[in-house]
Amino acid sequence: MRDVTATRRAVTMLVPIVGAMLALGSCATNPVTGGADFVLMSEAQEIQLGRSGDPKIRAQYGVYDDAKLQAYVQRVGEGIAAKSHRPTLIYRFTVLDSPDVNAFALPGGYIYITRGIMAYLNSEAELAAVLGHEVGHVTARHSVRQYSAATAGQLLTSVFLGSQAAQNLIGVLGQALLSGYGRDQEIEADRLGALYLARSHYDPEAMIDVVGVLKNQEEFEKQRAKAEAREPHNYHGVFASHPSADQRLQEVVAEARKDKTSITVRRERDAYLQEIDGMVYGDSAQSGIRKGSAFYHRDMNFAVQFPQGWRLENAPDAVTAQSPDRDALMRLQVEDLNEHQSPEEYLKARLKGNTLRDGAPLPGITPPSYSGLVTANTPFGRRDVRTSVIFRDNRAFLFLAVAKTDNVAQQYREALIEPVRNLHSLTPAEKRVAEGLRVRVVQASGRETFAQLAKTIPVTTYAESVLRLINDKYPAGEPTPGQSIKVIQ
Repeated sequence: MRDVTATRRAVTMLVPIVGAMLALGSCATNPVTGGADFVLMSEAQEIQLGRSGDPKIRAQYGVYDDAKLQAYVQRVGEGIAAKSHRPTLIYRFTVLDSPDVNAFALPGGYIYITRGIMAYLNSEAELAAVLGHEVGHVTARHSVRQYSAATAGQLLTSVFLGSQAAQNLIGVLGQALLSGYGRDQEIEADRLGALYLARSHYDPEAMIDVVGVLKNQEEFEKQRAKAEAREPHNYHGVFASHPSADQRLQEVVAEARKDKTSITVRRERDAYLQEIDGMVYGDSAQSGIRKGSAFYHRDMNFAVQFPQGWRLENAPDAVTAQSPDRDALMRLQVEDLNEHQSPEEYLKARLKGNTLRDGAPLPGITPPSYSGLVTANTPFGRRDVRTSVIFRDNRAFLFLAVAKTDNVAQQYREALIEPVRNLHSLTPAEKRVAEGLRVRVVQASGRETFAQLAKTIPVTTYAESVLRLINDKYPAGEPTPGQSIKVIQ
């Protein structure tokens, strides 16, 4: 969670509809195939679309604060892009400060990769494969073509349904960027990525390797998400079948082997591991750290313990806690205070006319506080919501708590108010926790197993699986003597 007044979650993606783009379509030459494409924007407009979206992506995810790593990714990406079908574009590669496993591209050469996905890669060739896949989307103008096809369909519909249909185009491109472009365009991006790998003296087999690594991560993430009753977070470029059984992927890599330009086929495993040694893993200190059912925020200097066993979700604007049976929710938001008012006045102003009932300061709490009930629409329907606020350090800490039924509300009566009471400044030990975890590269002695290593790392759940996944040893395999492996510290 970030300070809401400093960074608010941006709209998922920006797709401005410019009148000039909608006026006339034209047939353009596809940079990859040389054939004709029906598109509704020029290359200049494509670049402008990416330029206008870039600040919003940076605001939504945050840019990872490591100039050395950013320069490394830019250097690898530029090397791949220089061998692409659109080498005259200026490509900008950015590492996003997100634990999600993702990479995507905006039109015009703006390409993003999360530090979350980088933790699972094990060589520079695999990094180049991910970047090459996204460069492939740009060079083949997948987003432009999808946008143009959707626009043409909507405009045709508007002849019968009116101009409102054209307005519904907002978001068409954004969904494609984050969720993928369909099987044919994804395999084309992999084909192009493998080709660019070979042209850059990387082993094109790295494309198969990285898809295998991400497929393992995807399968594990699906199992974990099902157990935690949430949607999985997966990279859009991973296919339904494993790469070893994916004939089309095998074929495109075999095709790329024909374009090798050197006997030396680069992998650069040690170079990559050296670059990511010390990279943040999981939540960042700037967004706050989850550990079990507790939450620690370094920059805002607070900690809060939610009920034991509750699962936390950390978003830029709030922390949400869900009960094990998914029958109760709590939400914490933090906002700067910009005027002198009491906690009661603050709450009533936020409720915008809704009645706050049974309001009173919270007993036993030194900072100014106020709590009451308000009836509102919730994920459980229209329910009473316990609304509480505490003023600390010129910030308002707003807690919202709701239960599915009256019986559940009675069951969790104390649990729903206890986090409000235990909000406190970080202790010295908690300050260390609030710094978060990092990827560290160590030399394996050959005597330890991943199960043994899992007992030594500060990961509270699925520790052995996490170690195996980030070292490409999932579901089986052990470290070998002298091998460089990644651990979490």
